[in-house]
Amino acid sequence: MMNFGEFVRELRLKAGLTLRRFCMLTGFDPSNWSKTERGLLPPPNSKAVLNEIAKALRLSEESEDYRTLFDLAAIGQIPSHLVSSPRVMEKLPVFFRTIRGEKPTRKELEDLIKILREK
Repeated sequence: MMNFGEFVRELRLKAGLTLRRFCMLTGFDPSNWSKTERGLLPPPNSKAVLNEIAKALRLSEESEDYRTLFDLAAIGQIPSHLVSSPRVMEKLPVFFRTIRGEKPTRKELEDLIKILREK
């Protein structure tokens, strides 16, 4: 599963933005943002900051990439020693979307239930 930094880097490159241009648009320090993209620093946890990132990447609030940006930022805040299983981590975006009131697909829900029952 891709982490927050890898995901943003991929979207940034797809949008044709250099690291410096992206940082000019968002107000980030390029050196620190580079560390975030490489997974050396955690993702921001402020909704306002995440919205600025989404704006710079031209993500609409209805897009899958917008939701994934927020999901991966939330997952990135979980201390690594609390992560019990890669399979559980893989299903966290479905869990977060359910909490936000977004309806998961039947398959996503069944997969999540299966994993939870195994614990």
